[in-house]
Formats: sequence, structure tokens, C-alpha cells
Amino acid sequence: MHRLFVAIRPPADIRAGLIALMNGINGARWQDDDQLHITLRFIGEVDRHQANDVADALANIRFSPFRTALSGVGCFDRKGHVNALWAGMEPRAPLARLHRKVDRACVAAGLPPDDRSYLPHITLARFGRTAGPMDAFIALHAGLASAPFTVDEFALYESHLSQNGSTYHLIERYRADRNDPE
Repeated sequence: MHRLFVAIRPPADIRAGLIALMNGINGARWQDDDQLHITLRFIGEVDRHQANDVADALANIRFSPFRTALSGVGCFDRKGHVNALWAGMEPRAPLARLHRKVDRACVAAGLPPDDRSYLPHITLARFGRTAGPMDAFIALHAGLASAPFTVDEFALYESHLSQNGSTYHLIERYRADRNDPE
């Protein structure tokens, strides 16, 4: 089985800026440079045949390059417990459009549609039930912003889980098409 996701890898300077912020919260499992990405679609566990179908369907996506930038921080919680800290992205619209195209390609490859609302972000840290307070971090970095950067590709990744966290392996890159019909 292959545990797959589709994502955008931010440029090295954006990742370095995020790494520099990562401290000050007890119990945080900070992401490392190799883990920083903007998820377009989590696919999950699929067999080799379906993984190939997904890769082929993604190759049919057409999109034009666009610009995005870091914008603020926030957190996700599950059942009242914070489980992730993230950096937001603006503008959201071009990322949401690409997310919808990726989702349609995944559905064409036989996967169910992603019915969760999409919030473009880069996960900075994950938390267990013993996470320390993060209000000070969020207040300090609420105005997080970066220079805009160009998104001209996305990629299919495979995730391998271990006791030390996830490691990601690039499967295939998909480049923008300057003649996108949208």
C-alpha cells in the first residue's frame, strides 16, 4: 500500500523563515524542512494500481502559475484539543482552484471526493494531548507575512510513517501550463 498526498513545496527561503519561528511551545513536534508543504489533497492508503491511476489523472491537470504568500498563523483542533499549528496562505482563491482540480482528478481515478472544507496552510507543528499553551506564539506571529512566491508546480508524494514522524518521498512533479483554459 502507498500513503499518498498532493502538495506544493514552498521555496527554500520561505521554509527557512518558518523554521526560524519554530520554538516556544512545550510539547510541540515541530516540522522539519523536508515536511513543510501546502497540502492540496490528502489521498491516504491506495494500492499500486490506484496510485498509478492517480499519478496519470494528475498529469491531465492544467493550471497557470500564480503567486501566494504566508499570511498569519492559526491552529486546528479535534474534540477540543489542539492538534496542529499552521501558517496561512493568501490569496486563498488560486490555491482553492488548484485544490478543486486535484480533487476532481482524484475522483476520476476512483477515489471519493474530499468533502472537508479547504484551508490552504503549511503545518508548523503537531501536538499530542499534552501540548503547552500556544496563545503567546499565535499572538507574536499573528501578522506573519512573506514576500509573494510563484507556484508553478505541484507534486505527488508518498508518506512513510515511523516513530520519529513522517518522511515524504517525491513521486512525480506536475508543472503549470501557461495556456490554462480557466
